[in-house]
Amino acid sequence: MSGIPLTPAPNQSRGQHLRRTIALALPVMLARAGLVVMVTVDTVLVGRAGGGELAFFAISTAPQLIMQTIGVGLLLGTVVLTAQADGAGRFEECGRIWRLALLLAGSLGLIYSFIELHGEAVLRLLGQDHTIAQGGGRVLGMWAIGMPGIMLYMATTSFLEGISRTRPAMIVSLSANLLNFILVWSLVSGRAGMPALGAAGAALGTSITIWVMFLVLAGYALLLPEAKRFGIRAPLRGYYHLIGKLLLLGLPVAFAVSFETTAFSGATVMAGWMGETSLAAYQLSVNVTSFFYMLSLGFATAAAVRVGNAVGSGDRLGVARAGWLAVAMVVVLMTVIGLAIHFLRGEIATIYTADAAVTAAALPALAVLSFLVIFDGLQGVLMGALRGAADVILPTLSYALAFWGFAVPLCYYLGYRQGWGAVGLAWGLVAGLILADILLALRFAVVSRRPIRRF
Repeated sequence: MSGIPLTPAPNQSRGQHLRRTIALALPVMLARAGLVVMVTVDTVLVGRAGGGELAFFAISTAPQLIMQTIGVGLLLGTVVLTAQADGAGRFEECGRIWRLALLLAGSLGLIYSFIELHGEAVLRLLGQDHTIAQGGGRVLGMWAIGMPGIMLYMATTSFLEGISRTRPAMIVSLSANLLNFILVWSLVSGRAGMPALGAAGAALGTSITIWVMFLVLAGYALLLPEAKRFGIRAPLRGYYHLIGKLLLLGLPVAFAVSFETTAFSGATVMAGWMGETSLAAYQLSVNVTSFFYMLSLGFATAAAVRVGNAVGSGDRLGVARAGWLAVAMVVVLMTVIGLAIHFLRGEIATIYTADAAVTAAALPALAVLSFLVIFDGLQGVLMGALRGAADVILPTLSYALAFWGFAVPLCYYLGYRQGWGAVGLAWGLVAGLILADILLALRFAVVSRRPIRRF
C-alpha cells in the first residue's frame, strides 16, 4: 500500500452514489437472500422431522459456518482487487484475478471437506455428548460433498460483483431454491422414492444444489461478451503475483470474519451444553436473524465495490460518500426489519417448529435478536467499506476485541453460568456487535479522510 498523488476523478453527487449503490445492492441482497432461504427451508423441513434432527442440523452448522465464512473472507480480496482494477481501467486483470481465486477456492474447499468427513470427532472435541456428536457428524459428512462447490461459487460471485455484474448471481440463487426444496423435501423424510436421511438429507440436497449453482454461474462468466476485455481466457503468466495480493487482503479479512463467526458458533456450542431444547431454540432464532443479515450484505458488497471504484479512480470524496451512504441505508432497512421480528416473533417461531418447549425458549431470544439485526447489519457495511479501501489490519483487531475479548465471555457468563439460556447468549452477541460498530465507525472516519491509497 502506498499513498500516491492522483488526479481527482469527477466527483459523483449523492444522488448518483445512491442510485449506483442501490443498483449494486439489490441484486446482491436477493442473491444472498436466496442462499439463506435454502438454509431456512432446510431448517424448517428438518424441524418438522423432530427436535432431535433439528439439534443435529444446528450443531453441524457451527463448524460448517466457521469454515465457510473464513473461506469467504479469504476470497473477499477478489471483490476488492477486481473493483479497484475495474475502477482504474485495468480491465484485463479482472478475469485473471477470478481464475487465480478459483485455484485458492478449490484448494480450500478440499481441505474443508476432509475436516468435515471427520465431523463426529470434531464435535466431540467441542464437548458435545455422544448422541449430538454422532448425529451432527452424519450431517457434516454430507456438507463435505458441497464445500468445494461453495468456495468455487463464492469466488465466482465475488468476481462478478467486482465488475458490477450482480444480476446473474441473483437469478441463479433464487432459481436454485426450487431444486433445493425438491431435493431436501425428498431426502429429509424419504419422499419420491428417496431414502429418509433426516438432517443429513437436508445437507446433501443443499450440497448438490450449490454445485449446480457454481457450474451455471461459471458458464455465464466464461461466455461473457466482454470476456476478452476482462482477460477471462488470457494467459496467467506474469500475473501469479496477484495471488499474493489476494492473500494479503484476504487473510486479515478471513481472520476478522472468523472472530465474528466463531463467536456465533461458540454460542451454538454453549447452547448444545444446555441440551437439545436450548440448542434448537438458539438455532431457530439465529437462522431468522441470519436471513435478514444476508440482506444487509447487499449494502456491504455495494460499499466495498463503490469504495473500491472510488479508490481506483482517485476520488477521495467518493470514498466517504459511498461508505457513509451505505451505512445510512442499512440502518434504516435493518431498523424496519428488527421491529417486524420483534412484533411477529410468535408467528415466526411457529413456522419453524411445532415443539412447544422449543417455541417457548425461542420467543424471548427472538425479542433480543430483533435488536441484533440492526447492529449486525451496521458492522457488515462498515467492514465492507473498509475492505473497499483495502484497510483490513485494524478492523481485524477490532473484531478480535469485540467478539472474543467481549462477546464470547459475556455469552458464557449470561447464557451458561447465570442460566439465562438462549436469551443470555443473544445479549452477549448484541453487546459484542455494538462494540464492533463503534470501533469500525471510528476507523472508517479516519480512512475516508486520508489521501487515497491504492493496493
